[in-house]
Amino acid sequence: MIDDRPLPDTKAEHDATFWEAAAEDRLLVQECGSCSHRQLYPGPVCRACHAEAPGWIEAEGTGEVHSYTVIRRATEHRAFEPVIPYVVASVELPEGPRMLTNVVGCDVEDVEVGMSVVVEFEPLGAGLAIPVFRPR
Repeated sequence: MIDDRPLPDTKAEHDATFWEAAAEDRLLVQECGSCSHRQLYPGPVCRACHAEAPGWIEAEGTGEVHSYTVIRRATEHRAFEPVIPYVVASVELPEGPRMLTNVVGCDVEDVEVGMSVVVEFEPLGAGLAIPVFRPR
C-alpha cells in the first residue's frame, strides 16, 4: 500500500457504485439499458446514446494489456516514489471497455501488449480498494 496516495472521490454520484463494488473485490462496468453500450469510467449518461443513468454489470475480472508505459520517475506525486518503476496500462476487458490501471506482480520488463491479466484489488485503507491487474 502506498502512503499518502491520492484517493478516489467516492462521493461523486456516478462513481460511488464503482468504488463500493471495488471495496468488495468486484469490478463493475456500466451498461446502457437503452443501447447496451458498455463504458468505463462511470458517467451520468451513456457515451453512445446519451441515455441517463446507465446500469451496472459485474465484469469477469480478466483482460488484455492494450498499451502500457513504465513510470520511472515520480513527477506528479511523491507518494509513488517507493514503487518506482511501475506500469500504467490500458487493459481491454472482455466486456468491451478499456481501463487505465496498474500491472503488478511481475517485473516491469515482462509486461507486453497482449499480455493476459486478471484483476485483484489493492487496499487503499479507509475501506477503499483500487482494481489493479496481474499476469494470468
